[in-house]
Amino acid sequence: MIDLVLTVCMVANPANCKEERLSYQARATSAQCMMLSSPYVAAWAGDHPQWSVKRWRCEWPSERKQPI
Repeated sequence: MIDLVLTVCMVANPANCKEERLSYQARATSAQCMMLSSPYVAAWAGDHPQWSVKRWRCEWPSERKQPI
């Protein structure tokens, strides 16, 4: 599993941003993940028209930030 971490902002209020995490099966390096992830990012964006994807990155699950 690898996580896609999307930075998304509300279309109606671009200052309101957050991170969304998508997990999917991948046997790839993080560079390959970035190249292969665009269909997943596009699908998320299509399902969430009130949000705009500003950027994304790939992270291995062990790098997940724990809530404080």
